[in-house]
Amino acid sequence: MGQSPSSTAPALGGRGADPDPDPDPDDGHSAAKSKAVIWPVLGEAAADECAAPDLSLSISDLPDECLACVFQYLGSGDRARCSLVCRRWLAIEGQSRQRLALHAQSELLEAVPALFARFDSVTKLALKCDRKALSIGDEALVLISLKCRNLTRLKLRGCRALTDTGIAVFTSNCRGLRKLSCGSCAFGAKGLNAVIDHCASLEELSVKRLRSPTEGATVEPIGPGAAAASLKTICLKELYNGQGFGPLIIGSKNLRTLKLVKCYGDWDTVLQVMVGRVAKLVEIHLERIQVSDFGIASLSNCSDLEILHLLKTPHCTNLGLISVAERCTLLRKLHIDGLKLNRIGDDGLIAVAKRCPNLRELVLIGVNPTELSLDLLGSNCGTLERLAFCGSDTVGDAEIMCIAVRCVALKKLCIKNCPVSDEGMKALASGCPNLVKLKVKKCGGVTSEGAAWLRMRRVSLALNLDSSDQEQIDAFASDGGGEENHVEFPPVPSQTAGANIASSSGTSRSSSFKSRLGSLRGKSLMACTFRRWSSGSKDS
Repeated sequence: MGQSPSSTAPALGGRGADPDPDPDPDDGHSAAKSKAVIWPVLGEAAADECAAPDLSLSISDLPDECLACVFQYLGSGDRARCSLVCRRWLAIEGQSRQRLALHAQSELLEAVPALFARFDSVTKLALKCDRKALSIGDEALVLISLKCRNLTRLKLRGCRALTDTGIAVFTSNCRGLRKLSCGSCAFGAKGLNAVIDHCASLEELSVKRLRSPTEGATVEPIGPGAAAASLKTICLKELYNGQGFGPLIIGSKNLRTLKLVKCYGDWDTVLQVMVGRVAKLVEIHLERIQVSDFGIASLSNCSDLEILHLLKTPHCTNLGLISVAERCTLLRKLHIDGLKLNRIGDDGLIAVAKRCPNLRELVLIGVNPTELSLDLLGSNCGTLERLAFCGSDTVGDAEIMCIAVRCVALKKLCIKNCPVSDEGMKALASGCPNLVKLKVKKCGGVTSEGAAWLRMRRVSLALNLDSSDQEQIDAFASDGGGEENHVEFPPVPSQTAGANIASSSGTSRSSSFKSRLGSLRGKSLMACTFRRWSSGSKDS
C-alpha cells in the first residue's frame, strides 16, 4: 500500500536518485528521472540481490587471461612498459609472450636461466649476433633447448661459435621445430642433417651463407631425413656448394616452394631429377644460378606452378620459357630479369599470353617486349593487375598506348628507365580504367608538366614521378649498390646485462632503422617496389 512499483538506483554519474518514490511530473525533475537507471523491486528479501551493479571495478580486477589477451595487441615497447607496472603484470606479460629476440652474444649464457624462467611460453625465438662480437656457443644453445622444449620457430644470425654438436643436441631436445632459418653461421652438413633427422615436423628451412659447407672440395650430402615428408619450403642463398642439398630437395615430396639464390654449381640435373618426384611445387625462385633451358624446361612437369622467378639466369632463353608456359597454365606471377641479353623476348611472352590466362603479375627487367607480345598479354590475360618494366629499350609510347587500351584490369604500373614520353602518359589518362598506382622512374621523356596534366585528368591516381633533381640524387645514392644484398644488425652497446642481451622482436627495429635505411640506398627500386606489391597480394 502506497509503495511505488519501481524505485530509482544510483545514476551512472555517481549522483543519488530522487528520494521521492512518486515524483510529480510537473515539478521540474522529469529530466533527471529520465537519466536514472530503473530497477524493479522484487521484495525486501531480494533487495540486496537486486542492488545496482558495482561500477567501481578497476583494471586490477581483470582476470589474467584478459590481461594476456590485451598484451597480445601491444607492441614490444608497450609490453615492456606494462611489465614494469607491478609484479602481477610482469608475470602475466612474461608468461603470455610467445615471440622473443635476443642479442646472441657470449654473455647470454649467464642470463639464460633468468630469462626463460620469466619467458617460459616462448615458441618463436631469434638469436642474432653482430659480426664483430663473440656469439653464443653450444652450451648456451643447449641450455635454451632445455628451457624451451616447445619451440616451433628458430632464427640464427651470425652465431659463428655454434658447432654441429650443439645443433644436434638442440634439435634432439626441440623435436617440434617447424621452421628453421640460419645465416652466417659456422656449423655444416652434420648439424643440418641432425635437424632433418630429429625434427620430423619441419616445414620450412632457410639457409644463407654457411661457412662450413664452403670448406673443402667435397661436401657431405644433406637429407633427405625424417623431415623430407613434411618440408614445404626450402630457401638456399649464397652457398658455395648448395648442391649438397640435392638429396633433401629431391626427397621432399610435399615441397611447395623452392628458392635458389646465388648458389654455385650446375643445377640442371637437380631440377630434372626433382620434378620427377616432387609434383606439388607452386613457387620456384631461381636467381643468379647456373641453369639452362634443359633445367627450365623440366619445370614444365610442375603443372601446379603459380609463381616463377627467373632472375639473372643468362643461359635461359625463349625455348625454356615456352616449355614452361605450355604446361604450367596456372601461372599467376612471372618475374624475369634478362640482363639485356635479348635471349627472352616476344616469343616467350607470346607463349605465356596464349597459355597462361590467369597471369596477374608480370615484371620484366632487362627484357625487350614489343607491341606484338603486349597486345596479346592484354587481350588474353584478363586478370593482369600488376605490370612493371625496367631497362626495357623497346617499351615506348606505342607500347604504353597498347597497354592503356588492352590491360583493362591493370591496377599498378611501374616504368623505369624506358624511352617513354608525355605522349604515353596521355594515353593512360583515358586507358586502364582500374589503374590506382603509377610509378615512372628515370624516364627522361616524361616531364613534370606531363605528370601534372595526368594528375588533373585522373585525380584518384597515385602518381610517383621522378623529377630531374630527384634523378640526380638517386644516381648519386646508387653508387653504393655493391652492398645491395647486405643488411647488417647494429652493434650492441655494452651496458647492463639485461639491456645488452635481451630485446623483443620489435625493440631492435627502432635501433636498426637508420642502418637498414642506409643499406637500402643502393637496392634496386624495382625489387623493393614489387616485393611490397607481391607480399600485399600474396593471397590474390
